Amino acid sequence: MSANLSIQSIKSKTATELYVTATPEQNVPMQKQAEDIFCAIRDTLAAQGARILQEKIFVDRTAAQDVSSIRAKTYGDISDAVRPSFLVAKEGGCDRLAGVQVHAIVTENKPEVILLDGTPHGRLIRTPACTWLTLSGVSAPQLAEATEQAQAVLEKGESALKKFGADFLSVARTWMWLCDILAWYGQFNKVRNRFFTQRGLIGQGTRQSMPASTGIGLCVANGSKCAMDLTAVLEPANAIEFFQALGKQECALEYGSAFSRASRAISPAGRTVFVSGTASIDAEGATTHAGDAQGQIRATIENVRAVLRDTQMSDENVVQAMAYCKTREVEEIFREFRRSLAWPCVTVICDICRPDLLFEMEITAAKQITSA
Repeated sequence: MSANLSIQSIKSKTATELYVTATPEQNVPMQKQAEDIFCAIRDTLAAQGARILQEKIFVDRTAAQDVSSIRAKTYGDISDAVRPSFLVAKEGGCDRLAGVQVHAIVTENKPEVILLDGTPHGRLIRTPACTWLTLSGVSAPQLAEATEQAQAVLEKGESALKKFGADFLSVARTWMWLCDILAWYGQFNKVRNRFFTQRGLIGQGTRQSMPASTGIGLCVANGSKCAMDLTAVLEPANAIEFFQALGKQECALEYGSAFSRASRAISPAGRTVFVSGTASIDAEGATTHAGDAQGQIRATIENVRAVLRDTQMSDENVVQAMAYCKTREVEEIFREFRRSLAWPCVTVICDICRPDLLFEMEITAAKQITSA
């Protein structure tokens, strides 16, 4: 079977969370890679009676439609109507299909499907520990301007939360998928900063409650200039801790980006730490190791590990990781580092939010509890 599969899990008395990371074997035709990956995920979920909460698929544009068709045919009835996020990377990587990440759950209740504009875009699961909500691929391709799309995407996410009596203060993690990120990242930040200020997530006299986040130069398959995935904890109250400055880095808001370095949330089977997209940036917000991919990769991993330590997590708690590389050459350099990392990781080629950044990583770590 031409798939590399990592299955991480945390368990409580009432739920099991599964984190599945699948990457293809090298030198295998893409169709065979996709078939084997989705067969392996299907069999893993079916064997445990697990249901998907959130799924991301990383491909290049030429493979997106074929991979979507293979997924639908292979999954069969283990899948509901919610489409995964198909994230389109730059062409030129080693594989047209870079990998798949799935977060799934085993519990008595089935996830409820969430509709946005009549289309399934997310899931809600109610467990004794918490009420957990995910959205995937929220976009507004009908709008012409990137900033208009960004505003609409945030408002759509808010409307889904409001259906369940919640708002953006319940959001632990966002992923902002930004086509041509280097052309308009500053404008995107202005839109997000204004939105978060108006909603009371940031501002003088408020508790800074910005979600952990990744803003990265990947496009969704429908060609939108901006799209969003998110994870929220609707109940219990105060289920999320937001960390503005952690490890070796200060608050990102100091240089205009409205996100927390990490968040820690109650999850159906334990506690989850979301480490935001992290790069080779110092305490003053300046890029370090300019032009040195090896130096940036090393500094990024050190920064991520510092955040894990400050949130009482370690390498052994990492359940999923993403590595974003600016070029194929950077990807090849990262492969040397990856051999020493035990983190289940998918690697893609894409632009980072600054021209001088060559590499970025994000991490999800989790610990189980026994009291739920």
